[in-house]
Amino acid sequence: MLAATMIAALLIVLPQPVFAAEAHELPGAAMSLWWALPFAGLLLSIATGPLLFPHVWEHHYGKIAAAWAALVVIPLAIAFGVPAASEAVLHTLLTEYLSFIILLFALFTISGGILVAGNIHGTPLVNAGLLLVGAILASIIGTTGASMILIRPILRANDNRPFNAHVVIFFIFLVSNIGGSLTPLGDPPLFVGFLRGVDFFWTTVHILPDTLFVGGLVLLIFLVLDIVLHRREAGMPKIKDPTPDTKVRIRGLANLPLLAGVIGAILLSASWKPGVSIPVLGVGLELQNLARDAIILALAWLSLRVSYKSHREANGFNWGPIAEVAKLFAGIFICIVPVIAILRAGHDGALAPLVALVTTADGRPNDLAYFWLTGALSSFLDNAPTYLVFFELAGGDAKHLMTEAASTLAAISAGAVFMGANTYIGNAPNFMVFAIARHRGFKMPGFFGYMAWSGLVLIPTFLIAGFLFFG
Repeated sequence: MLAATMIAALLIVLPQPVFAAEAHELPGAAMSLWWALPFAGLLLSIATGPLLFPHVWEHHYGKIAAAWAALVVIPLAIAFGVPAASEAVLHTLLTEYLSFIILLFALFTISGGILVAGNIHGTPLVNAGLLLVGAILASIIGTTGASMILIRPILRANDNRPFNAHVVIFFIFLVSNIGGSLTPLGDPPLFVGFLRGVDFFWTTVHILPDTLFVGGLVLLIFLVLDIVLHRREAGMPKIKDPTPDTKVRIRGLANLPLLAGVIGAILLSASWKPGVSIPVLGVGLELQNLARDAIILALAWLSLRVSYKSHREANGFNWGPIAEVAKLFAGIFICIVPVIAILRAGHDGALAPLVALVTTADGRPNDLAYFWLTGALSSFLDNAPTYLVFFELAGGDAKHLMTEAASTLAAISAGAVFMGANTYIGNAPNFMVFAIARHRGFKMPGFFGYMAWSGLVLIPTFLIAGFLFFG
């Protein structure tokens, strides 16, 4: 992983007493916007690389991420000293990135051992039911897990229909994004919030009305559209079903208690606070967090032991997607370090205009602005670092955001999760689902064609939801 490479490099370059030094905070008020350039460059690379230079990106994305990360680490060490730079970067990697990627790795691994075999006919009601089940599962096993388990069954159910691309598009809307808004397991930005101190069930309570409205309206639009298209298909020549209907069976059930174990480990770390901090490379790691990550890794290992290889092969399981996420997010977490330092400076920092944009004339947070700005950036950048940027912009204090500023945190959370569906690159599962569907012969729209769908369906829905809940 890129994170391990960066840590190893720091260990080689830095003398060991550096890591024993007390914490050194970066002077955000004295930092210019030039420090945000590597972060913007990396996110722009992620957004355009697969489209503009796909072959180069496929083979060298890790090196590109490492180069952007180096453009942060080296200048920080030169400008503010090695102790301050190393403490800031290592604190981010050890306390946030590793826990973040461990959870994604475990959900990806365990869900990959669960196979939904067999086939049913993709009628409008069946499709709507599958989307509803997937949206519910997304908050339990993550948008990535739910997408990888259910995308192939829904493709098989609709592979004999002349009009079927819309089914995949709404699958991305609901299963790969909107459905993951209720727990830290659901979507990466919410787990970042959990790592920052947001209670596990906070979003379950505070985002539930928003999710029911947005998800319900999008599902209703899908049902009406699918009924219309299904009736149009009745007068068209029949297409031979390449996957005839057979009894549906769920294989790999041994993985279900392992998923429950992941949830239990996270709940344990949220409720058990022994007050023990273990220094690792000079960064204090809480015992409950170390225990949680160790348990989650053990459960992922157990999944590999108890799952049948044939089930993973039938799911098309491979390590490529999670390896890409691990490398890119290591770079993102490093590049965002100076951005967070500037945001913490508030009105004294270089991002003061952004602070003013989400603040009313009397100094209160503008929740509607938080919702749309977080969502707009989450549509084209990765929604996890976007969430983190606006989380810090709102003060970065989880206790305050969960209580006095609860509506602001809800706006940030909803914007990051919901609007990751606006483009293929807004959330990690989007492009994976697109690639799988295209490989199976579905005529999927291109990048801007997909945005036409999201513009017609999602943007009006978000406009209504924004004024209802945050206006």
